[in-house]
Amino acid sequence: MGGLFGVASKEDCSLDLFFGVDYHSHLGTRRGGLAVLGTDGKFLRSIHNIQNSPFRTKFEDDIGEMHGTIGIGCISDYEPQPLLVNSHLGTFAITTVGIVSNKDELVKEVLDGGYTHFLEMSGGEINQTELIVALINHKKTILEGIQYVQSKIKGSMTMLIMTKDGIYGARDKFGRTPLQIGSKDGAFCLSFESHAYINLGYKDYKELGPAEIVFVTPEKVEVLQKPQKEMKICTFLWIYYGYPTSCYEGVNVEQMRYNCGKFLAKRDKGQIGPDCIAGVPDSGTAHAVGYANESGIPFTRPFIKYTPTWPRSFMPTSQDQRNLIAHMKLIPVQQLIKGKKILLIDDSIVRGTQLRETTDFLYESGAKEVHVRPACPPIMFGCKYLNFSRSKSELDLITRRIIKQFEGDSVSDETIKEYCNPDSPKYEAMLEEIRKQLHFTTLRYHRLDDMLDSTGLEHCKLCTYCWDGKE
Repeated sequence: MGGLFGVASKEDCSLDLFFGVDYHSHLGTRRGGLAVLGTDGKFLRSIHNIQNSPFRTKFEDDIGEMHGTIGIGCISDYEPQPLLVNSHLGTFAITTVGIVSNKDELVKEVLDGGYTHFLEMSGGEINQTELIVALINHKKTILEGIQYVQSKIKGSMTMLIMTKDGIYGARDKFGRTPLQIGSKDGAFCLSFESHAYINLGYKDYKELGPAEIVFVTPEKVEVLQKPQKEMKICTFLWIYYGYPTSCYEGVNVEQMRYNCGKFLAKRDKGQIGPDCIAGVPDSGTAHAVGYANESGIPFTRPFIKYTPTWPRSFMPTSQDQRNLIAHMKLIPVQQLIKGKKILLIDDSIVRGTQLRETTDFLYESGAKEVHVRPACPPIMFGCKYLNFSRSKSELDLITRRIIKQFEGDSVSDETIKEYCNPDSPKYEAMLEEIRKQLHFTTLRYHRLDDMLDSTGLEHCKLCTYCWDGKE
């Protein structure tokens, strides 16, 4: 994933930029970057690897030298950003969030069209933000270039482009990721996360709609392209990625998670009798609170996440590293585990490795039963819009491995649909096999309709591709 933040201010913006970007650290652990239009009119940039040190630590010295009134920055789990560009469109800095699913096709098209080379490489691959720059440079203005990008890419692409006059902000075509504007006297900011500007003195000003493009200066926000009506915002933002204090489309993350837990509890009513409800920290905790509130069963924390040094285990590139971190960062409270029937809620089950280890570790600590309730339906398809999963193959997903076990190598789309249907025998057989392989006492996933209802938004506005394959 990744996060971005920008400031256009009448005063020095450097501290607002520094802390605004830092508030996106939960969205990535690989690289951070800042770019500022200096007081002398020159662009200043700093990029650091943040895999082994927090953003704040890496950039606290740089920010003392990066003074200016306009700036953008990012936390990235992929390529180095922001990029500085000097082209026929002038000098600008750009940072992006999203994924270009048709990158190879577009790279070939750009090179065949006379573009001579790409300079930025990351992990042996062309930096997709440089590809976005190449597409923008096809047109006569930056606005036309952004519109061209929106028409050409498959996937999603939200971006900030900083010029000497202000910042272009563009939300991706179908609004899969958010982009929000905050305001205070003499300044505006643009942010992925709405919570990132609250403590900096900004108030909510505007949330961009799908494909909307704005130009922001210290004095005003100018709408250059109005939003389109169709939206497919990523539902997983509420389930896992989003910080609890953030809101998307007016819906708070923490409240949505409470709602999810409530729906799970209603489905379980009268069927099981756990002693306590627990969530896998951090994102599973709020779902568990919602379940406990609805069921009346006590919420407890039978293990505590050691937060001072361990990052989110989902983010590191290495699967072995993710598994190790997931194990090391959770410390058991054996007095709350021994002899207990525990209902455990996690945000999702992707590969299943971490949750099986967590369950085994609860049994080893004396748990009598472990009932598991993922806060979303079974993940059946790798995301091609935000790349939230690092899976190289859909067989990395435990659901698809079970389906292969049952059906063999050749599985039709219609058969996959049966496994997506919570009322079908194939779905029940898949869940029972997952339950056995991961050593759960019982397993019940969140139903798709209940999860979507938990947002309070129209279902048609929410992306559900990873659960049902519908685009």
